[in-house]
Amino acid sequence: MTPAPLTERLSDPRGPLFFPVTAYGPGGSLDLDTYRTHVRRGVAAGAAAVFACCGTGEFHALLPEEFEACVRVAVEAAEGRVPVVAGAGYGTALAVRYARLAAGAGADGLLAMPPYLVLADQEGLLRHYREVAAATDLPVIVYQRDNALFTPATVVELARTDGVIGLKDGLGDLDLMQRIVSAVRTEVPGDFLYFNGLPTAEQTQLAYRALGITLYSSAVFCFAPEIALAFHRALETGDPATAHRLLDGFYRPFVELRAQGRGYAVSLVKAGVRLRGLDVGEVRPPLHEPAEEHVKQLARLIERGYELLEEDA
Repeated sequence: MTPAPLTERLSDPRGPLFFPVTAYGPGGSLDLDTYRTHVRRGVAAGAAAVFACCGTGEFHALLPEEFEACVRVAVEAAEGRVPVVAGAGYGTALAVRYARLAAGAGADGLLAMPPYLVLADQEGLLRHYREVAAATDLPVIVYQRDNALFTPATVVELARTDGVIGLKDGLGDLDLMQRIVSAVRTEVPGDFLYFNGLPTAEQTQLAYRALGITLYSSAVFCFAPEIALAFHRALETGDPATAHRLLDGFYRPFVELRAQGRGYAVSLVKAGVRLRGLDVGEVRPPLHEPAEEHVKQLARLIERGYELLEEDA
């Protein structure tokens, strides 16, 4: 675990948040050596944090022992240079188990993902996340998306919960997010963190930044860290020309390609990592590999993205 509090480490990020893919060998088993290389490269490239075994890392497909092994390797590979946050999800009992496995593996925090399948009222959701937060000493970021959607009043209660330090938004309702930010700012003054957690978050980050939300996940960082860093730098330095050039020439076409298949938010990213020379294997079921033509389009798009960086230089 890194020595400084997670909130402090994430409050002033030097780069995007890195959500590594999970590497598998030819037979589909974990390839921890390749995973270690993937994480090390991301940290060396300038990631602000490593979010291991989350959505892009196929949390849903990992056995508990695989999850623990991956988190441990991510912690070793990060070498304390950046914090490592691990996913935790499913029903409350399993989410608590994964939280404890992450703590034992040395993680610095948890990303608490939506409960499995059920549609719960606000009271039940609040109880769920409070039990996850109470299970370990790890700080918890709650992930809003799908069947875990919160009212501003519930987020206020989450912000009052010991151990809960932030909210990652995967819904994209900016009106709701503005009301959440306002309510928490009014009722629970402090350093509660907010994250843009939409797929290919760069596409919407200008809008989120207007709400004061500067933290975001970057799947593109997995396979094109220079492009992701250039966009992040443009935001931080107030360079709209570069941001717009990358949005128009790379990110928008990438989002449109990602929309061509279900699960492409993960499988297309894995294909991108392979295209850049690191064989992280295929996705596990129920996800599937992108169509061959889509992979070819991705290769051309990555090439175009790097050309845009050269033009900017």
